[in-house]
Amino acid sequence: MNSLQSFLALNPPAAAALGIGGTRLRPSRVTACLATPTPTPTPTPPPPTSAPLAPAARRELSAASRAVVEDEARYIVGTYNRSRVVLVAGRGCKLYDADGREYLDMAAGIAVNALGHADPDWVAAVSAQAATLVHASNVQYTVPQVALAKRLVEASFADRVFFANTGTEANEAAIKFARKYQRVARPDGDAPTEFMSFTNCFHGRTMGSLALTSKVQYREPFAPVMPGATFAEYGNLEEAKKVIQSGKIAAVFVEPVQGEGGIHSATKEFLQGLRDACDEAGALLVFDEVQCGLGRTGYLWAYEAYGVLPDIMTLAKPLAGGLPIGVVLVTEKVASAINYGDHGTTFGGGPLVCQAALTTLDKIQKPGFLAEVAKKGENFKQLLSTKLSGNAHVKEIRGIGLIVGIELDVPAGPLVDACLDRGVIVLTAGKGNVVRLVPPLIISEKELEQAAEVIRDCLPALDASTS
Repeated sequence: MNSLQSFLALNPPAAAALGIGGTRLRPSRVTACLATPTPTPTPTPPPPTSAPLAPAARRELSAASRAVVEDEARYIVGTYNRSRVVLVAGRGCKLYDADGREYLDMAAGIAVNALGHADPDWVAAVSAQAATLVHASNVQYTVPQVALAKRLVEASFADRVFFANTGTEANEAAIKFARKYQRVARPDGDAPTEFMSFTNCFHGRTMGSLALTSKVQYREPFAPVMPGATFAEYGNLEEAKKVIQSGKIAAVFVEPVQGEGGIHSATKEFLQGLRDACDEAGALLVFDEVQCGLGRTGYLWAYEAYGVLPDIMTLAKPLAGGLPIGVVLVTEKVASAINYGDHGTTFGGGPLVCQAALTTLDKIQKPGFLAEVAKKGENFKQLLSTKLSGNAHVKEIRGIGLIVGIELDVPAGPLVDACLDRGVIVLTAGKGNVVRLVPPLIISEKELEQAAEVIRDCLPALDASTS
């Protein structure tokens, strides 16, 4: 019995969903393909102690996987440059494809699956809530939503919460809240309406959050985006202060640790300087912790590492353990400017996702959990530094907690592909030259060592790509 079959034997609902064991949720060409028996994966030999292995040959897809890839190309809008792997199941920090291969997940669905895959407590909580109440509009109260809001307020700087569905929606709400706050705070009509963010930042794909996202290639195809956005150099406090002191800025958006931008961490002096400048000018300070918040840095919130409090903070990715959620945390001074009807959402804060989030918080807030994240992250950086030292392509290894980046002097794509062929899933970031490592927070030291060894063994793929 291979690793995927073992997983499915312990998880009959997953087997049924995949069409394994004679049961299918619905007839479809793709599901029928996935019902074919999965071959036993060929074991990957351990790396020799004398020298790193050469990158593995590209794995060929089975007919079943090719059918999924072909149907994706036919039926789905082509916005994603996908890796050639068809995932069908996950357990812990491991993922399994349609061909029975096992992968170590060092991406966590882009920093989403904080508890890994199929956490039993999370599954039980979601299943129980799904059998009780999945959706109710925000015209009525629901218990999980209010309970989650209370937990978030008690655990943070905030006084009140607004629920959305995604990180970009949370940032859109923060944009609206900032403008409404300024209008209420300055009723004489000269309220500032512009925003400032920073180089290498990422705040989302919708038109307002896109305007605050620095990558030109994300914005230009959809111009004109929301006007009034200014970018300052990340970490350059003097440049930022000049913009803030213009009196035109309603709010400053900043990531304490940039994820998509290449794993750049702010300094305390920079964030404190932004706080002081915003206070002096009457601007709001917004921390985007969509990727770096909720335990990723080894702190519950990244701002705790700096001792600087924002007026607004946005959250999303890991909070509901894999289900879509977005959150805006605000102080009372911001909340007092928002009235009935100023903003809303149909699905935001539904009982199912809020119950999932409560369960995720239960795990992350257990005594010792965050300390373990911090310890594993520091050990992992040291391990990478040791194993990758001496390679001419590795410029820097940086990060905090379990958000780690390996900056290269060449594009990271060939290394990412080689790692996939060796059974480790990693991401890129920055300008495509940073390997982004954001595994589930539950990952073991042994699994981190495996990831470091595979990355080391796959570095020759960078030489092949430049020769």
